[in-house]
Amino acid sequence: MTRYLFMIDRISAWSGKAVAWGVALLTLIVCYDVVARYIFNAPTQWGFDVAYILFGTGFMIAGAYTLSRNGHVRADLMYRVLQPRTQAIMDLVLYFLFFLPGVAALAYAGVDFAKASWAMREVSSVTSAGTPIYPFKLVIPIAGVLLLLQAAAEIARCILCIRTGQWPRRLHDVEEEDIDQLKEILAGGKSAGAGS
Repeated sequence: MTRYLFMIDRISAWSGKAVAWGVALLTLIVCYDVVARYIFNAPTQWGFDVAYILFGTGFMIAGAYTLSRNGHVRADLMYRVLQPRTQAIMDLVLYFLFFLPGVAALAYAGVDFAKASWAMREVSSVTSAGTPIYPFKLVIPIAGVLLLLQAAAEIARCILCIRTGQWPRRLHDVEEEDIDQLKEILAGGKSAGAGS
């Protein structure tokens, strides 16, 4: 079971890291637009459109990645003191009551939204550049499907925790052991540097 959970986590990690490169591109575009506008007095017509498209894409796609890393905000003061089994029951109830219906509606409505946008080859109405935004509309159902896939893994984790009383392991970018090892290396490097 853990292998399948990690496989879903890897899909979410891949999608999150893929859109993370969009942040670098977004930064370059905003910097270029600011320099063009304020130094050369030649603002771009497309910069704002591309910036909000990249930001929106990153925001939506990164949701599954954040969920896979257990990084979404919750009432931690209350949640943290509960036993793992109680946390899992609470999470499971909330997934079925709120998360799944909301995300399923997003994915379902997103398909029609994207179809309509592609049919008319929709362009931005915010600026006069006519930036095509219909490819961006595909991100809505894709983000919904990625969130539903990750939610399936999270629901499985809840069920396993209810059965065993402990949360199953998660796939993480950097494990705690790696952080402890890095601290030891840095502490050793400081003491070696201080002695020289």
